[in-house]
Amino acid sequence: MLVHLNRIILTIFISIITTLSFADSQHSHGANTNYLKTDWSFEGIFGTFDRASLQRGYQVYQDVCAGCHSVQHLSYRNLSEKGGPEFLPEEAKAIAAQFEVTDGPNEDGEMFIRPGRLSDKFVKPFPNAKAAAAANGGAYPPDMSVLAKARKGGADYIYSLLMGYEEAPTGYELDDGVYYNKYMPGNKIKMAEPISDGIVEYADGTETTKAQISKDVTTFLVWAADPHLEARHKMGFKVFFYLIILLTLVYLSKQKVWSQFGSKEEKEEEEAFDKAERVVTEYEGEDPKTFK
Repeated sequence: MLVHLNRIILTIFISIITTLSFADSQHSHGANTNYLKTDWSFEGIFGTFDRASLQRGYQVYQDVCAGCHSVQHLSYRNLSEKGGPEFLPEEAKAIAAQFEVTDGPNEDGEMFIRPGRLSDKFVKPFPNAKAAAAANGGAYPPDMSVLAKARKGGADYIYSLLMGYEEAPTGYELDDGVYYNKYMPGNKIKMAEPISDGIVEYADGTETTKAQISKDVTTFLVWAADPHLEARHKMGFKVFFYLIILLTLVYLSKQKVWSQFGSKEEKEEEEAFDKAERVVTEYEGEDPKTFK
């Protein structure tokens, strides 16, 4: 029975470690070894987002990507919430007010245009999917809300794709409006290279190299796909900590309980030995009290 309990406790401990290892590997996006590698601050169970990188990434998205790609699951209020870019509330309000939102109907039953509010979802660049495809040569630009989770490789895939544009190999034929990208499945992509050195200008003075811009916008897209990542990491750590405490208490309780059974068994063995000893000494005609 004692051995069985030890096995149960050991199994629980191994399960905890395995679960954490699996979660960490999942969070590393199952990265393909062929993708470009970079250091991501949000990786691992203790990972957090770089606030400055998130704010720069939003700028890149807005200046470069928002003309074609939407992030329909984000609201402007998310930009000022903890765990995200954490713009000041006034800054987030100013960002939202830059956009025109169709609202209504009003008292006359008509739709009207108003400045954006914090509660509004990010404004889409096109009214519908057909309009988006028509404006992009028949290729529908995907929504970026969950792109980092939807694509195998996650952050590494997005970063590599942005950095992977190059001249097609000799003899490799491409149709008009199609570009070569060594990290795109099939190596063909209809999106022209969006990132280049100096395409944006950062207010904080960060150098605007192609690699830095790609890293910042990738960080923003990972956050867009999982705005509560930091909160989940904190909760996961707490759960792990509590499980370790619980496991320790269970083990100590088991030791305490079974130690009593062990003491009782030892006492019974001693009593049996004393009884046998008395029988032997009486048989030999000696006084048990003087037997040594």
